[in-house]
Amino acid sequence: MNTVRPKSVLVTDNRETAAYLTTVLQFLGHELNVVSDINSFFTGQWEFGSNHCLAVFLDPACDESERLALSRRLSEFLPHPPVFQLIERDSSFSSDLFNGGILDVLELPTRFERLNTLLHKAQLFYEGQHDGTGAQRRVELFRSLSGNSRAANKIGKMIDQVAMAEAPVLILGETGTGKEVVARKIHYQSRRHCKPFISVNCGAITPDRLRKELFPDEADDCHPSYLERAEGGSLFINSIEEMSSDLQVKLLQLMREWGTALGKRETAANDVRILAGSNRCLETAVSQGRFIEELYFRLNIFPVEVPPLRERAEDIPLLINDLVTRIEKEKRGAVRLTPAAITVLTQYQWPGNARELANLIEHLAYLYSYGLVDVEQLPEKYRAGIPTGIAGGSPHRQILVSTLTSPRLPPEDFDLKDYLGGIELNLIKEALQEAEGVVAHAAKRLNMRRTTLVEKLKKYGLQRGQDAYEY
Repeated sequence: MNTVRPKSVLVTDNRETAAYLTTVLQFLGHELNVVSDINSFFTGQWEFGSNHCLAVFLDPACDESERLALSRRLSEFLPHPPVFQLIERDSSFSSDLFNGGILDVLELPTRFERLNTLLHKAQLFYEGQHDGTGAQRRVELFRSLSGNSRAANKIGKMIDQVAMAEAPVLILGETGTGKEVVARKIHYQSRRHCKPFISVNCGAITPDRLRKELFPDEADDCHPSYLERAEGGSLFINSIEEMSSDLQVKLLQLMREWGTALGKRETAANDVRILAGSNRCLETAVSQGRFIEELYFRLNIFPVEVPPLRERAEDIPLLINDLVTRIEKEKRGAVRLTPAAITVLTQYQWPGNARELANLIEHLAYLYSYGLVDVEQLPEKYRAGIPTGIAGGSPHRQILVSTLTSPRLPPEDFDLKDYLGGIELNLIKEALQEAEGVVAHAAKRLNMRRTTLVEKLKKYGLQRGQDAYEY
């Protein structure tokens, strides 16, 4: 049986560049097609929407007008491949480059690891345009909900309660807490999980463009609206407090007349569950006349509040472990943090919440790839209030670690047995992952008998299901 090799396209008239990139991509099992200019690229018979065109690479000599022209024409296709700009080693480039439709840059000559990372990034970019179909990535989408804190358990129970309902859900929380993560989990636990999940951020798009892309009767004939793309599934409208008053009126009218045709098209959407997100108090916006009261009441049937990370600090070690695991699976390097470094991070207030934590771990994975990060390697703001000069084995460091890691009783009543059980379960999962599913090796890592671990796997329901373990 012939295996279809992933294809990428290089736009260049430089033979040396073409020969070099062809060689390194062939080594990685990819095929490269070379065209001399952008017009030649669009005359080719590329199947956007399949793996036949995974990515587009632009020659270093391509100017801004060519990049913008390519980006505009590619946007006519859905899905479409990402664009990577080639640059010469040690050459500088402006951050404005990414405003022209460029996903990332690739230095020449390059390293196999870097090129492989970009190809994986291209695959993720492609999958991201197929909302609702990537069931295999669901676990990764829900990382910011990991944890055994009272707050994490509460939000999990709320999601379970509202998922199977058909009514709108209003998800409230500070920026970076993971409102879209919650929305996706509600969708994937609902009866609509096999249908699309579409997300739009009102704060990241102009009102005029939002009008054209959200409502079927405003969209042009070439592009289906968000509502049409979400047919049968869920539409998450984030930062809904940023929606202009006229669009609020239009959305309210849509929700009033939900059973009727929504636009001029024959296939107008009329079966979509609305999920909304906001980082502000909409009641205040209503009292100030900035948000329509009836729309607020229609959205607020099931309110879900996402707690800030500072209120679930005990979840941070597990979140860090999940983030590191994701980086490794995506082949973007690896990094480890010492217990002292992790403990210091639990003392930080995290104004940017889980998103800030994810950015920090990615930053550390880039700076200390395949290395060990201790307290001294953390950026200065995360070490505020921590004594300086803490050496690896100094008494000051040992006192610090002992003090910061001392168990603290949660401010509210909690079940100690369940809490400790959750810690045990997460450590078992981590040991199994580290041992690549071999129970005997995981038992050794946990310093327990294999039979004891097998019994605990049965206790927690881990002996069967999607994870297969080698006994």
